[in-house]
Amino acid sequence: MNLQQLRYVVATAEHRTMTDAARSLFIAQPALSRAIRDLERELGLTLFARSGRGVLVTSAGRRVVKLAKQALDAIHEIEEFAQQSTRGGDELRIAATPSLEPGLAGRLLPAFISGHPGVRVHIVRCDGRDGVVTAIRDQRADLGFTDLPVPADLVSHPLERQEIVLVSPPGLDLPSPVPIHRLNGMRLALPAADHPRRREIDLVFARHGVRPVAAVETNDRVGWLATVRSGLASLLWFRSIAEEATRVGLVVRSLDPPLRRVIAIVHARRRLPVAAQEFVDMAEGGFAA
Repeated sequence: MNLQQLRYVVATAEHRTMTDAARSLFIAQPALSRAIRDLERELGLTLFARSGRGVLVTSAGRRVVKLAKQALDAIHEIEEFAQQSTRGGDELRIAATPSLEPGLAGRLLPAFISGHPGVRVHIVRCDGRDGVVTAIRDQRADLGFTDLPVPADLVSHPLERQEIVLVSPPGLDLPSPVPIHRLNGMRLALPAADHPRRREIDLVFARHGVRPVAAVETNDRVGWLATVRSGLASLLWFRSIAEEATRVGLVVRSLDPPLRRVIAIVHARRRLPVAAQEFVDMAEGGFAA
């Protein structure tokens, strides 16, 4: 028996299907099933009863799941204690995407640091939401600051809803707000085709029946702005950071119907270090729906 198997048992109990549990763990479903069978054989217990396309937790399984959660929590506390002892003090690591880091650093961090001067805060810069999720799972970060949704094995604390707006070069004949159907055929600066954010944007386009033209495809935010400033394309961006575009002569317009994203603090399903829990409590106290 090992920690990986315990994590597999807990995930399977929470998701109630092998497929969903495997997806949340980023492993193949046959590998998860094989690991569960090996553990059941080693323990001499049946932990899950197969039921149609899902699984049911047996009475023995419920006891094992409870103990597995306690063991994983204990391991995390030991790791956190060792890390704090090595560092010689409290430290808080927060993973954030480039587009949301300015809001984190400009609003939440100063408020937290002023009340917790003994805590050293480090921002772990990640490439998109998937990078934030990975940093938390790999325990390179205590908390993540990203937009939803995130996988079900993480806990999320919604903080605010941010509007997605259209940033355009001056001189375009567009109303304000811009009807979403006007994006059809519009030249846009977009993330690269293989980036998770691009897949999400494409789903939004498909839902509204529009097909913009990709004038440039890059994950470099500087490249996006350069393309818009050159007059070659427009850009979809969060309003909280799009306002800086107006300082260089670009035009920011809302969309109709409005597009919004929920921004949240996320973390693993385990007991948080004291500094991380205090940061979550502080941030939730200022939640604006």
